[in-house]
Amino acid sequence: MVTRVGRRPEGGDAPSKPRSRIPRWARLCTFFGAVLMLLSGGVLVATEILLARYEGAVGSGDLFGDQAAGAQERRSDITGPLNLLLVGIDPRPSDPNRPPLADSILVLHVNENLDGAYLFSLPRDLIVDIPRFDKAGYRGGQGRLNSAMERGSRVPGQEVPSAVQGFELLSQTISARTGITRFDAGAIINFTGFQKIVDAMGGVEMYIDTDVKSEHREPDGRHRKGNPNGEGYIGPQAEYKKGMAHLEGWQALDYVRQRYTLPDGDYGRQRHQQQFIRAMVDQAFSADVVTNPVKLDAVLRAAGESVIFSGRGNSVVDFGLALRNLRSNSITMMKLPGGGVGTGDNYQGERLEPVAEEFFAALKAGTVDDFVIGHPELINK
Repeated sequence: MVTRVGRRPEGGDAPSKPRSRIPRWARLCTFFGAVLMLLSGGVLVATEILLARYEGAVGSGDLFGDQAAGAQERRSDITGPLNLLLVGIDPRPSDPNRPPLADSILVLHVNENLDGAYLFSLPRDLIVDIPRFDKAGYRGGQGRLNSAMERGSRVPGQEVPSAVQGFELLSQTISARTGITRFDAGAIINFTGFQKIVDAMGGVEMYIDTDVKSEHREPDGRHRKGNPNGEGYIGPQAEYKKGMAHLEGWQALDYVRQRYTLPDGDYGRQRHQQQFIRAMVDQAFSADVVTNPVKLDAVLRAAGESVIFSGRGNSVVDFGLALRNLRSNSITMMKLPGGGVGTGDNYQGERLEPVAEEFFAALKAGTVDDFVIGHPELINK
């Protein structure tokens, strides 16, 4: 039985067709559903008309500073292995001058054959060395990983920050921390847009692995009120019960953002985000989306409005076609164990355990398959 946390789309849920029965005209259009929780757009299939519409709608940006450095964009065959950096932000339209923070940070490492991948999250509060970044007038220093985007987003002489510029410093910080010298593509995903994508898909079914109470939302989706006597919220809480559930857009966004109500905090949130990615991929390949041109078009347009993408010379469609053989069951979700530094009012951030450093070394050496075989405890279910 599937517990309906949200309203069932009209007509019910169509059963998924076997992969071999997907129409021949269908082509994978974007890699986002293959990777996002986060937050993203779904592994999509479409006619050439829809492909063109999506590619024209998705935002593009110089996320890695290639154009600013004078590099000429060039199209080339996409070959593996690949490293993709995906960042979720929560902009506030009512406060355009608020610097962006990297609320969710995920890396997808795709193998040489482009048919398998490892997905891992980096703690937003991970203590890191943030390199000097002259574009923002930042001299470098130590801080939490999510603040790298904030510090890099400052544009001298301009009040409105640049999330694109902030992404550049964040990517440099992650490269220095993980040893991944180059990201082949990257994307910024707007959380509000993410909600629209899920709604356009008709919601997403997923298995909830533990009871979760929402810190932010009431059962009907309204935002909980602030506590007049101090920090936190008051009022009834939305709840997500263990078991299969059908999540609407606001519920999906709320669920993958919870950390303070989880016993394992941000590490639990990372696991839930990765689980949701897999559920999104499965939903995007279902007959309900693949064979429904109206719904598919709505999903494509919602994704286009929600994403800023850089393929370093290749389009989002190029990457989608290159990763057409990637499926949810070929993406291994990894957990990088860590713990807090300091407690209570003295909390400073997070650190990773030595085994995470071994994982990064295996990525760099091209031996990650062997490493994971030897460390099955690092696989998120």
